[in-house]
Amino acid sequence: MQTIEEIENIIKENLAVMVYFSAPTCNVCHALKPKLLEAIDANFKEFEIVSVDVSVSQEMAAHFSVFAIPTVLIFLDGREFLRKSRHMSVDEVIREIARPYEIMIS
Repeated sequence: MQTIEEIENIIKENLAVMVYFSAPTCNVCHALKPKLLEAIDANFKEFEIVSVDVSVSQEMAAHFSVFAIPTVLIFLDGREFLRKSRHMSVDEVIREIARPYEIMIS
């Protein structure tokens, strides 16, 4: 398990970071995560991915103001760029990241 400081450092040190908040009791989380990870891997080579289990790390969720699961936070160049909670499609997330990501790494 990572600390808030470790995740903050990952965000600072990498161009693109996805933080995925979920819990073992969340069926939607378990269905969405592998599809989202596969899409991120296929489309964005520079992404660092961090998973947070909110049932173990409630202070982590509070630190990032996450109140629903699943929640996906996308950080580009150290700043939060996108926040999606509960109802999201993989295509929607990929579509919203694509252009700024390409601009950032080119």
